[in-house]
Amino acid sequence: MAEVQLRLEAAPVTPGEVSVFVEDGHFVFKADDARAIYYFDKDKPGRSNCDRTCAATWRPVLAPADASAVGDWTAILRKDGPKQWAYKRRPVYTFVQDEPGRTKGDGIQGLWHVLKP
Repeated sequence: MAEVQLRLEAAPVTPGEVSVFVEDGHFVFKADDARAIYYFDKDKPGRSNCDRTCAATWRPVLAPADASAVGDWTAILRKDGPKQWAYKRRPVYTFVQDEPGRTKGDGIQGLWHVLKP
């Protein structure tokens, strides 16, 4: 129990739309609806390449219009207008087929990966 407490005290700083959970002794990021957060290999640092149909399946984790950097998190401007959170400059998403507590998108097409601190 003491080890978990130490790890919790060192939890990464996140924006309000992102939560940190401990699963299997490791920190994981989740959107506030408890869905896992993913990154996409085809994105460029600070730029999302997932729009239109892609964004309907892989929903961007949106940031408020007035968002500013929080630790390793920055807000980037999407091509379609709103701001999106990025972790270490990687835009982040949730997967529409996930359910709270059930991660189904990790490894899809070899391009989508669960984001870990």
